[in-house]
Amino acid sequence: MHRTDRTARAVRVSTLTGTAPALSAPLAAALADAGPDRLVLDLGGIARAHATLRRELPGVHVRFALKACPVDEVVGTLARAGAGADAASPAEIEQALRAGVPADRVHYGNTVKSDRDIAAAHRLGVRTFATDSLEDVAALAAHAPGARVFCRVAAQGEGAVWGLSHKFGCAPADAVRVLEHAREAGLVPSGLSVHVGSQQMTAEAWRLAVDDLAGVLRALRPRGITPDHVNLGGGLPAVGYLDRHGHPLDPPLDKIFAVLREGMDTLRRAHGGPLDFVVEPGRYLVADHGAVRAHVARLARRREPGGADRYWLYLSCGKFNGLYEMDALQYRLVFPGRTGGGPTVPAVVAGPTCDSDDAYSHEDGHVRVPADLASGDPVWVLSSGAYALSYTTRGFNGFPPLPYTVTGGADD
Repeated sequence: MHRTDRTARAVRVSTLTGTAPALSAPLAAALADAGPDRLVLDLGGIARAHATLRRELPGVHVRFALKACPVDEVVGTLARAGAGADAASPAEIEQALRAGVPADRVHYGNTVKSDRDIAAAHRLGVRTFATDSLEDVAALAAHAPGARVFCRVAAQGEGAVWGLSHKFGCAPADAVRVLEHAREAGLVPSGLSVHVGSQQMTAEAWRLAVDDLAGVLRALRPRGITPDHVNLGGGLPAVGYLDRHGHPLDPPLDKIFAVLREGMDTLRRAHGGPLDFVVEPGRYLVADHGAVRAHVARLARRREPGGADRYWLYLSCGKFNGLYEMDALQYRLVFPGRTGGGPTVPAVVAGPTCDSDDAYSHEDGHVRVPADLASGDPVWVLSSGAYALSYTTRGFNGFPPLPYTVTGGADD
C-alpha cells in the first residue's frame, strides 16, 4: 500500500478536457509516483464522500454497492465508517464479510438469483433479500425461510446515463401483490426499494419514484403490511465526468439531496409511522476518488475512407481493461508536464485492442490533446474509480486487467 505524508488536502490539476474537480493530495501524489499502468484509489476521499452522504441524508443507512469497486480495502474503509454492503451474489457477500461488514449490514440486492445462490447467501448469514416476482418469493421461502424481503418497484430511468429500467422491478400494483404473497409464504415483508438509474442527472427522477413508493405504502396499510424500511437505491452521480461532447455533466447534487430529504418525509406520512431508510450508492462514493495511470500507445494522424484526416489517440487502456463506460461518457484526461499551453489537436480517444468499439464515438468523441504526445507518455484518466476493475476482462486481446493501488486514509 502506498502512503503519503503530504498534508495538503487537495491539489488543482490542469487538464485539456475540462476543469477537473480538485484531486486529493494523496491521489495526485500516488498518480505521480505510479509506475506501470494501474488504478489508484484514495481511501481518504472515499471515506469523506461517505461522511458527506451521511450529513446530507441524516439517519440513512448506507449499503455500498460492491459492484462499483470490489476492492477489499475500499469495502473495509466503508465498513469501519459504518456502511454496509449491497451484494448481488454469494461471492460479493463473502467479500463483504471478509472485509469486515457484519452480516446484518449486508443485503442481497439482486432480484435475479438462483435457488443455489439464495441458499448460499442464507448460509452466510444474510437475512434480507430483494425481490420483484412471485417466483422469486417462492424460491426465497423455500431456501431462505423466514427471511426479510423488500420489493423493488420499477422506475423509468429517465435522466440517467444508464436507465436500468428493463431488467429489474415490478409495477407498484404488483409490488403489493408480491409482498402479500411473501407474508403468506412465511417471509417478512420488510420493505420497498427503487433504483432511478445509474449516474442519475435529475432530481425529478427521485420525486417520481417517491410518488410511486408512497402509493404502494398507502395500499399496504389496509392489508396489514407495515414495512420497516424503504431503500432509495443507488444512482447518486459522480461530478467529474464529461458528456460525449466533452462538456461537464454538472449533476445537481444539492437539489437531489433536498428532494431525497423531502421524499423521506413524504414516505413517512404515507406509511403513517416510523420508517427507516437505506441508500446503496456505488459510483458516488468511489468514481471521483480513483484515477487510472495509463500511457500513450500512439498519437496517429490517419486518412479515413471518406478522405478526411483525423487524429487518433490510442491509450494503453480502454473499454476492455478499465474504461468500459467510455461509450456513454468521457473521462477527463491529464497529460503530466504537457498542459502548459502548447499546441493541441482534436483526437478520437481509443483503447489498445483490435476492436472497433474500444473508442469514444467517432462523431462526437473528439478531445483536445497535446500535438507532441509521444508513445510512452503518461496519461491520468480521472474519475475512473467506479467500475474500472469490475467491468474489466481477464485479458481481451492479451491486454491484462489493471492492477490497483490504494493510498490515503480518513485522516489524510
